[in-house]
Amino acid sequence: MAALAVAIAAVSTSAVLVRWSSAPAVVLAFYRVLLTTLLVAPLLLTRYRGDFAAFRRRDWLVATATGAALAVHFAAYFESLAWTSVAASVTLVQSQPLFVAVGAAVVLGESVGLRRAAGIAVALLGMAAMSAGELLSGAAVAGARPLYGNALAVVGAVMAAAYVLVGRSLRQRVAVVPYVTVVYSACALTLLVVAVGQGLPLTGYGTREWLIFLALAVGPGLFGHTVVNWALEHVESSVVSVSLLGEPVGATVLALLLLAEVPGPTTVLGALLVLGGIVLASEGI
Repeated sequence: MAALAVAIAAVSTSAVLVRWSSAPAVVLAFYRVLLTTLLVAPLLLTRYRGDFAAFRRRDWLVATATGAALAVHFAAYFESLAWTSVAASVTLVQSQPLFVAVGAAVVLGESVGLRRAAGIAVALLGMAAMSAGELLSGAAVAGARPLYGNALAVVGAVMAAAYVLVGRSLRQRVAVVPYVTVVYSACALTLLVVAVGQGLPLTGYGTREWLIFLALAVGPGLFGHTVVNWALEHVESSVVSVSLLGEPVGATVLALLLLAEVPGPTTVLGALLVLGGIVLASEGI
């Protein structure tokens, strides 16, 4: 749970960093994942060189598919931030617990439980309130095409849920560094193919952009998603996913301080509900 707290703080910086960048969403996502993979690689070569033996033939295929799902998640989420507010985008992309809970029950046979289900419901209610607050409040910045941006965020949520569920099944047998190396590599390759296919520029960016790429890799990438993958070995996927609902709260606060996106009272109420849902769902872990 302490590791999840670190991950929440790290991923909360992602939306502001994306907003600061002028690079296309797919290119931004590509360099985030590529640089994260390069940061993890030294550990693979020194401490986990023999761990690939734990991968079965099916695991390679599943990990590759997981990486592709992660690529769609990043591309949709980053693009959504260009069209809707930070609070709306981040809260909607974190609606993944709804899909994770259903998927975990059907695919992995996990029992959600009444208390945890209530926590997820409260958190989702808070997320809806935060989104409504950002979209309806006259003081908030809703974005140029909020409905389109929100739809992209939901697509990102569905792909993130698939990523979490598949990651839970593999992480029970595979060490985190070899696992994320394969998944991140597949993710980066998928994003590269999309970027090249769309004719997007991969070079020619200034120092500021490269610093943003690196910040996304170190913060949300290394200390965020990589730590989440480690936590999946010790905590049920539904708990990990609902804990990440803290990201909308952190991202909204950072957007207020750094982007001057002022949340309305409904957004503040939603943030309190999200935190309450996390505490309720995580109780007893």
